[in-house]
Amino acid sequence: MSAPVIDLRGLSRTFPGTPPVEALRRVDLVVERGEYVSVVGPSGSGKSTLLHILGLLDRPTAGDYLLDGVSTATVSERERSRLRGGRIGFVFQAFHLLPHRTVLDNVLLATLYSGVPRGERRERALAALDRVGLSHRLDFLPTVLSGGERQRVAIARAVIAQPHVLLADEPTGNLDSATSEGVLDLFDELHADGLTLVVITHDAAVSARAQRAVRISDGTLSEVA
Repeated sequence: MSAPVIDLRGLSRTFPGTPPVEALRRVDLVVERGEYVSVVGPSGSGKSTLLHILGLLDRPTAGDYLLDGVSTATVSERERSRLRGGRIGFVFQAFHLLPHRTVLDNVLLATLYSGVPRGERRERALAALDRVGLSHRLDFLPTVLSGGERQRVAIARAVIAQPHVLLADEPTGNLDSATSEGVLDLFDELHADGLTLVVITHDAAVSARAQRAVRISDGTLSEVA
């Protein structure tokens, strides 16, 4: 049996202050390879803190985070950057595309930090954009694309390195309902292809698309029946 992609063990994150803010409280979470999990909760529940730790952008105060069975608690920042670039894909609410670079360039830039061999970068970028239905927009700038198209570019950028897990933070937050459905349909297709997804959202309809839902409230996780 292969190790879970994500394995959180008694994980806590406290921010200093008077009084200290306990953003995550003894969180346990296992995400197996190929699972599609949503983490649903209101603003201020700890979703963003959890995302930052899952994405190796922050460290827990206590507990451990195993990525593919490897503890990340004590690894160096260099190693964390390597793991983040090669094993984790990110999709954000605000897209985070470079406005003055073409669609193709935005996806190609992601290969510089993800360990994709130089000779494979263009072919992989073209394949990723074809996968999200944007082969006809290669030379367009993000500023002339619809919100749904920009999110699809962001998804192509996230999957080009064939990550072990895709982390999506409110991926439909800036989209209308019809466009949101298209993005969620694409997530369904990626999941069917074997990709592990963790979608963080406040939207119950988005959460319901996952095969498994976890609720976060006041920094504590619980399974949704």
